[in-house]
Amino acid sequence: MSTFQNITSSSIVFLLTGVPGLEAFHTWISVLFCFLYITALSGNSLILFVIVTQPNLHEPMYYFLSMLSTTDLGLSISTLITMLGIFWFNAREISFNACLSQMFFIQLFTVMESSVLLAMAFDRFVAISNPLRYTSVLTDLKIAQIGAAIITRGTVIQIPILVLLKRLSFCHSHVLHHSYCFHPDVMKLSCTDTRINSALGLTALITTAGVDSIFIILSYLLIIKTVLSIASPEERKKAFSTCISHVGAVAVFYIPLISLSFVHRFGKRAPPYVHTLIANAYLLLPPVMNPVIYSVKTKQIRRAVLKVLHSSAAKM
Repeated sequence: MSTFQNITSSSIVFLLTGVPGLEAFHTWISVLFCFLYITALSGNSLILFVIVTQPNLHEPMYYFLSMLSTTDLGLSISTLITMLGIFWFNAREISFNACLSQMFFIQLFTVMESSVLLAMAFDRFVAISNPLRYTSVLTDLKIAQIGAAIITRGTVIQIPILVLLKRLSFCHSHVLHHSYCFHPDVMKLSCTDTRINSALGLTALITTAGVDSIFIILSYLLIIKTVLSIASPEERKKAFSTCISHVGAVAVFYIPLISLSFVHRFGKRAPPYVHTLIANAYLLLPPVMNPVIYSVKTKQIRRAVLKVLHSSAAKM
């Protein structure tokens, strides 16, 4: 039995899929995805660069934004090679161990993104409810500890999932239905009992994105309560305006996640390309949109980005 499991797990090769049903448009789809990856990588790199190089951005809010940009970079790089490899070179094969590695990093950065969004919600709550103690509550040490906790949380949650996947046997089709390794997708190909894997995956989702979303909503309820107690309409508007970027980031993360969950649960009759496109949007939309949202809606980031771009243009 152990020999059989070695053959069917460690030595197995999966076949990734582009966009099923839209093979004739793969060239154009690859151009779109390439543009999105360039936007995500350049946008998040620029955000990181301006936060590091501009002293006026060395504040808790922007430290958390740098964590979000780092997470988005990691998420983009995790899928870049396989996704563009399929569309450009029809390179569909991926070994079991490489598949597990990609799955680990995709899920790690997804959990980290959810955790960072929660930390940013807490940051906004402290800044609005107790502005005089803002910098004393969120010290550099405290922010570093939060960052370490975010990485540790994501790693600890993902390791049991991967260990259980290593124990599965695969004796059916080896064709995956996405252009990257997706945990439910890999489980469906197993010919052994995956109920424990499914339960653990659902538990991980509930204890990360599920719990985080509840605390984010709670944070905003407290923020709204605090803001409504402010007498001046102008001050209320100013307080709400500091949350717009974060609300946008939360929306572009959770809406595709919820859409993907609904499609997998209730969209069994939907064309295959619908599942694939939503799954790709789930991973690509946050890294692409977050730099745009923060550059447009956050005055300090917008000014810093324009300053760096003007400085670069002047040197050319």
